[in-house]
Amino acid sequence: MFSDDHGSIVHPLDGHGYLRSFRFHPDDGVRYSARYVETAAKTEEKGDGASWRFTHRGPFSVLQGGHRVGNVKVMKNVANTSVLWWGGRLLCLWEGGMPYELDPKTLETVGPFDLLALGDRADGAAPARRRLGHRRRPWLAEAGLDAATRLLRPVLSGVFSMPPKRLLAHYKVDPKRNRLLMVACNAEDMLLPRANFTFYEFDAGFRLVRKREFVLPAHLMIHDWAFTDSHYVVLGNRIRLDIPGSMLAMTGTHPMIAALALDPSSRTTPVYLLPRSTEAVASGRDWTVPVEAASQMWSLHVGNAFEEDNARGGLDLHLHMSGCSYDWFHFHRMFGYNWKNKKLDPSFMNAVKTKEMLPRLVKVAIELDKRGGAYRRCTVKRLSDQWNRPADFPAINPGYANERNRFIYAGAASGSRKLLPYFPFDSVVKVDVSNGSARRWSSEGRKFVGEPVFIPTGGGEEDHGYVLLVEYAVSEDRCNLVVLDARKIGKRGALVAKLEVPKHLTFPMGFHGFWADE
Repeated sequence: MFSDDHGSIVHPLDGHGYLRSFRFHPDDGVRYSARYVETAAKTEEKGDGASWRFTHRGPFSVLQGGHRVGNVKVMKNVANTSVLWWGGRLLCLWEGGMPYELDPKTLETVGPFDLLALGDRADGAAPARRRLGHRRRPWLAEAGLDAATRLLRPVLSGVFSMPPKRLLAHYKVDPKRNRLLMVACNAEDMLLPRANFTFYEFDAGFRLVRKREFVLPAHLMIHDWAFTDSHYVVLGNRIRLDIPGSMLAMTGTHPMIAALALDPSSRTTPVYLLPRSTEAVASGRDWTVPVEAASQMWSLHVGNAFEEDNARGGLDLHLHMSGCSYDWFHFHRMFGYNWKNKKLDPSFMNAVKTKEMLPRLVKVAIELDKRGGAYRRCTVKRLSDQWNRPADFPAINPGYANERNRFIYAGAASGSRKLLPYFPFDSVVKVDVSNGSARRWSSEGRKFVGEPVFIPTGGGEEDHGYVLLVEYAVSEDRCNLVVLDARKIGKRGALVAKLEVPKHLTFPMGFHGFWADE
């Protein structure tokens, strides 16, 4: 972790985007390259100099010295969360601002790419644009929220430089229709019990194909989401405004995220099925009423979702995802960051009362009535009875997105370490959803692994391909790119190659990568 001249150390989620690229050449081996994303914040905080001088707070950090009290630079777009290759453009995304475009060969930053403007400017030309009505609260409550919105928007935009809409970093690709799906929320949603979602669908040339807008009467935070042929699926993480925390956050002595608190008051998880298709819109179902999954969990990441007609004339919707307990998830200390002592210590993420608190792979099954769209039942179960250890970052063969898939790959903990047994992860688990079996590949010694990425090879079977991940050798201060044969995970010969990154180019832990064929 870097420290600036004031001794400030920022949260990993406020760290500047650093894109790493591995290029496989059939005749020339593997080439590694890396660059910082030259965002406006990065240019201001480092520029061409050798040292850092942090000027932006970001949502999760507390700065020291002169940049602490009264600092309103909260929107620190660091373009560090996910990477997208679409329509001939390489984009780095962040949870709250516009993406940055990079040159795919040199990784040099081209500049901001206003994806929301593409969608909003095309409103008049897109016949599928639709703002759908919603069940409203009593008129007095709605009037109060409208007034609060009018007061908040100029403050958020004028004082804190927040854009009216914030684009979520997780995107989806619909391979059936060759579409890019994105979602945005309103800036004030974080502070008010009303959630605005705008879903955009772009074709291969970034032309808007569909736009749908929804308003939900709930205070929610989402990081990842899902889609099927008929629905956008939002698992609502319930939050509330923390008034004392908000006041401390405004002073700069606490991180801005202190303004929010988790809301575990309900023992269920709301699953919102928002109509995507024309048929779903016409069904008449009140989509503002969520399906209440009986198990309370904080949703983390989605592996896949799909829907199928059932024998009773209804629709079965399946969702494969990771989630954890509200008691384990901690706004202020994600990844072990502690702003009070300026340290990164993941040990607290391993101090749990029960394993049920930890991130786990689950499957959510919802049955809908075909005629009216009302749901009949909803179940939440572990994705595998054979795997009860922590796991997150689920991935699939991308060709099976929005279709029934058999295999899920995820970062996982083997449980073999005495120190830090659960996090960071040291394994990749392959779950066969059809029978619940699970197999794993684990690193050896003091090593941990990042998020797996599946690369299909077109062999005809779903698991014909490779799983790529980065292994971090702590004692050696070295990184390796690990290539696994997806079919052999858990068997002899699973490791195809381990490529050492030169030690002077060792890089920190990353996530949300992707593979693209040239």
